[in-house]
Amino acid sequence: MPLLTAELLRRLEQFQLLAARRAKSSLKGERRSRARGQSVEFADYRNYVAGDDLRYLDWNLYGRLDRLFLKLYEEERELPVRVFLDASESMTFGTPVKFDFARQVAAAIGYIALCGFDRVSVNVFPTAESGMRNAEAPQPNAGPNSKLETRNSELAARAALRSVRGEKSSLQFFQNLSGLTAGGPANFNESLRRGALEARQTGLAVVLSDFLDPAGYEPGLNALVGRGFQVDCVQILAPDELAPTAFGDLKLVDSETGAIQEVTFGKFRLSAYQKTVQKFVQRLREFCRGHGLNFFMASSDTALEDLLLKRLRKAEVLG
Repeated sequence: MPLLTAELLRRLEQFQLLAARRAKSSLKGERRSRARGQSVEFADYRNYVAGDDLRYLDWNLYGRLDRLFLKLYEEERELPVRVFLDASESMTFGTPVKFDFARQVAAAIGYIALCGFDRVSVNVFPTAESGMRNAEAPQPNAGPNSKLETRNSELAARAALRSVRGEKSSLQFFQNLSGLTAGGPANFNESLRRGALEARQTGLAVVLSDFLDPAGYEPGLNALVGRGFQVDCVQILAPDELAPTAFGDLKLVDSETGAIQEVTFGKFRLSAYQKTVQKFVQRLREFCRGHGLNFFMASSDTALEDLLLKRLRKAEVLG
């Protein structure tokens, strides 16, 4: 099943990712930047210096002021778009599965960027080695090399997603996203810190996660902000996490740590649980608002069109 429908792809082609900060990349694209170059967008004047290209002299200004001025034009640069995709074990929960929804959002954001000639980098965390420890085992009749082939395929997909540019790359981009698996502990903060430090140019960072790391999320998000990224956070939770339907005596198993806790889950505990979830989401929302980050919370059964074409457009993430 494709990540995105053909109809949605056609609609996404009409949009562009909006960045409050101007692009700083050294590579040419279709974004306004502070660099001065040879586009058609006039930026400023400066005094003529011997050796300057005479084609850019403003002769009308010379006729009025009897001085030589050079016309400067705004260089168009690409916007680096870095997607942080949570592929930890907790993202395998839910119906629909949270990780599947996150990959769809990553595919949509990436496609919009590729159509706009921006460079896309998908940082998948945790590392492939951590995830493969919990990946689905190969079938008994699949051959002795199936596990190695699966691991190599995962590594190749992750490597290819580190730098993608151009609309013609979108098909392979979708295939690589479809080939990803989820597993292992998130290591959220370290993954974001490392991604922020590795980036040669800052730009737009989109974080797709449930944010359910026991170590919190503040240090990782602060690392992106401190590095100069414009950050959009999309928290993805499953319907059963937002409104559980199970009752009675339950054995709860932490999907990432394996910790087990037995509880009796009645109406009182259900109400307390829902309030706890609401407080957690609200704290994350307030943290993002206080640090200048965009925040969106989406259930994994949310219609993509609603998130992308309504909520993100209204917040001026897309335009």
